[in-house]
Amino acid sequence: MTKQEKIIGMFDDIAPTYDLANRVLSFGIDKQWRKKGCDKAYEILGKKELDKIIDVACGTGDLLLYWKSRADKHKINVANYIGIDPSCGMLEVAKEKVSFATFLEGQAQALPFEDSSCDIVSISYGIRNVVDRAQGISEFYRVLKPGGMLVILEFTKQEKNGFISKIVDFYMKKILPSIGGLVSKNYVAYKYLPDSIEEFLTTTMLENELKNGGFELRYVKSFSLGISTLFVVQKPLG
Repeated sequence: MTKQEKIIGMFDDIAPTYDLANRVLSFGIDKQWRKKGCDKAYEILGKKELDKIIDVACGTGDLLLYWKSRADKHKINVANYIGIDPSCGMLEVAKEKVSFATFLEGQAQALPFEDSSCDIVSISYGIRNVVDRAQGISEFYRVLKPGGMLVILEFTKQEKNGFISKIVDFYMKKILPSIGGLVSKNYVAYKYLPDSIEEFLTTTMLENELKNGGFELRYVKSFSLGISTLFVVQKPLG
């Protein structure tokens, strides 16, 4: 079994309790992070009519709910909302929860969409699970229209070793696996989370990967002591 297959199997297992665990572990603050990402992308894009928003590694469809609600708030018409995820378990939950979107099984490294066909691509707390991240970023670039937006929300590795970073580290490595394991009955899955963050990139490193992939940085902001970072980047018009 490959590393990617093991990750998919793990998410299949925790799908029924995934939303509850997220709310508990983030104290509900992740809702504000998601709203901010949607609002900022809509603001920078500056259009009232959009063809397609694709949420990659969509999980249970949480972010799609925010894309829709924020579009309605800003009076933006979106013709198609699409969620794509390699986990069948997650997609089963998403289909029950989100009635307005189309859901497809698939991976970031091979998106089943035509070149320059999407206005917005998003991926929330999923890019660190993409084994071939460079290929994933290349696919995001390929499917976006010129001027299209890529929105990434991700847990990023701490860049400093001060007092605050020690608090964050303690929470992520000790408290989070215990609570997540209790809610989901799968301690291993929530032990994987801090381990995967530790193996992941700092904010600066991911910024460089996105720039190397051809994107222009438009907005980058860290939340909650640097636990989560929002990246809003754009495919150049030229």
